[in-house]
Amino acid sequence: MDRISALRNIEEALAEFEAGSQSLADLERDVRGTLRTYATEFEGDLQAYRASGGTAVDGLVVLAPSETAARERVQDLVSDTGEFTVTAVE
Repeated sequence: MDRISALRNIEEALAEFEAGSQSLADLERDVRGTLRTYATEFEGDLQAYRASGGTAVDGLVVLAPSETAARERVQDLVSDTGEFTVTAVE
């Protein structure tokens, strides 16, 4: 999914919420789903990586060109990472 498609999907979800045909929970689910799809089907040289391990980083997803770069990005985002691993999101 490219950025424009993701933005269109989010705009459609917002319009449905504003029209009253969707609850806030539905809006959140749709937007979260769009963002997850965008991140995991990212077009370009980057890959989504999910961190596992320490409470502060568990489940964090970053985009990076390699596993090493993904670890560095997680460490840049979270001050006390503890021990963790990163795996590519398929």
